[in-house]
Amino acid sequence: MNKQWIREKNKYLVRWKKFTAESDTWEGKENLGNTKKAIKEFEKEYQRDIEEINWQKKEKKTVIT
Repeated sequence: MNKQWIREKNKYLVRWKKFTAESDTWEGKENLGNTKKAIKEFEKEYQRDIEEINWQKKEKKTVIT
């Protein structure tokens, strides 16, 4: 769902199956061993989102008003 740098490690915000947002937790990869495929898919999408945000920022800087 999200990723954040916490205490010198990447942590992933996890929504556990059959639980609500109140049960979401920040977890390191070491705690998510059986979700490697989901993490890989998330990382791809996350990188695309970061690139899109950077592109939009760049476009705003080049717009002449």
